[in-house]
Amino acid sequence: MMNNRMKLVNTLLLIMALAGGTVVDAYAQKITQQQRRERMDSVLASRYYRTPYDTNYVVRPEGRLTLKVRLNQTGNTFHAKGTVNDVYSKADLSTSHKTTLSIGASYRGLSASLAINPSKMSGSYKDYEFNLNYYSSRISIDFSYQRSESLTGDVERDGRGVQTMESGDLTLKVVNLAGYYAFNHHRFSYPAAFNQSYIQRRSAGSWLAGISYQGGIIETSDDLKARNQNAPDVSIDIGHIGIGGGYGYNWVLGKKWLIHITMLPTFVVYNRNKMMVNGERKEAQHMRFNMIFNERAAIIHNFSSRYFAGATLVMNNSIFDDKVVVVNQNKWRARALVGIRL
Repeated sequence: MMNNRMKLVNTLLLIMALAGGTVVDAYAQKITQQQRRERMDSVLASRYYRTPYDTNYVVRPEGRLTLKVRLNQTGNTFHAKGTVNDVYSKADLSTSHKTTLSIGASYRGLSASLAINPSKMSGSYKDYEFNLNYYSSRISIDFSYQRSESLTGDVERDGRGVQTMESGDLTLKVVNLAGYYAFNHHRFSYPAAFNQSYIQRRSAGSWLAGISYQGGIIETSDDLKARNQNAPDVSIDIGHIGIGGGYGYNWVLGKKWLIHITMLPTFVVYNRNKMMVNGERKEAQHMRFNMIFNERAAIIHNFSSRYFAGATLVMNNSIFDDKVVVVNQNKWRARALVGIRL
């Protein structure tokens, strides 16, 4: 009987020891995970508040988390004209406007967003567009790629009248890239205007050095040529690299309003223009006037340290004139936003 009691006591002690060990292990694991989260947050906070700016002019906003809702709209117009084998051709085209609604979150400078296109969900919008924007104290980059079949407009051929192009008749593929360096990066902030990760406290401007690239192709679709044998077989191919400089300015009004404007023209140093009409190809000749213009504008209102709203505009305009082929493109993106900092 005594032996049975001792066995029972030993068994209970063993169970309690194992249970206690499990609790201790679980508690230790919980502490370790919490320490890891705290360490990660400390690293992000140190990186986030390690500002390269003069804090009399630019500061980080309060709060760890920033939430934003943005309404975006983009568009593109394209104009080209040239003479191939003594036949003058002209094209005036534009894509349908793309409207999206995006929701974004930023924690200690790490950002993610999700965009919804109601027209694409309903099937009425079939174009594709990708935008990538990077804004830092010194260097900022705007990149966009667009593939569109919604081009509409007129293509005129000398002596043969005007051919009206409907959605699906043409295919556009175009890349726009603009990068710029701010010399007065200690007092002037692009992020304050375009992603609200900083707040501009005092007005400041900066001279900018920039590089631009535009490249793409417009061509008549196989569907159009199959439906209409008299339709012109047109292909317009462009590619340009520009280098230049400009100026950007952040104007602070009443500590709550920020108005931003940038003009950055670049001169084309590399040119690849060609137009092909019904198999006849004409290369670009000596350049007369070739430039890419990058314009940026924004207006931001901070209602308080937590709430803000605003609108931004990014534009890329180009004109290429080489006596044979003249090409003009106007790409733009407008955005309205409202956000909260927590």
